[in-house]
Amino acid sequence: MKLSKKAWIFLAVGIFVIAVASLNMAATQQGQEQSRLDEELSLAQQRLKKLASQQPPTQPEELESQLAQVEAQLKNAKANLSQSIQSIEVTDTLFEVAETYGVEIIDIESPGVTSSTLEGLTCSALMLIVTAEGEVDNLINFVLELSQEFPTGVVESVEINVPEVSEETEEEVETVKPSANLTLCIYTYEGD
Repeated sequence: MKLSKKAWIFLAVGIFVIAVASLNMAATQQGQEQSRLDEELSLAQQRLKKLASQQPPTQPEELESQLAQVEAQLKNAKANLSQSIQSIEVTDTLFEVAETYGVEIIDIESPGVTSSTLEGLTCSALMLIVTAEGEVDNLINFVLELSQEFPTGVVESVEINVPEVSEETEEEVETVKPSANLTLCIYTYEGD
């Protein structure tokens, strides 16, 4: 089945709208989770103050330990929220660059944010595996622009696949576009 150019455009726009809606929903859920965690921390602090005033002097050490645990949990939750927001922003930028260069992103995968050490500094590393289709020149410019858009990112590998053209398969080649598979790692220094 051969789709018209207009059908491909509608299909691409539909996929883009679904991706943006999914990312927006994830950001909203992360915001709600952050609010819930802030409320839990506030309640825990209020309980600690109330218990500290009622308990004998031997209990403050235990309560301080509990508070330290709650604060550590909040810190971890905030780090996860920051990583999710970073991932959404990176994905948005990828789609914007692809649109600028007439490239269609077919697939984006990520094993998530990990911790990495660069020159003695601990950084978070967001790994993305991207598959895109388009004209070869556009694919090359797309990959080059990613280096400009993400100055702390490294395009670790790029594989551009160009379908072979022969007289027998010339009709089939029209439906198979050149594609690129790339691995991009973006580093972010989180500070001490």
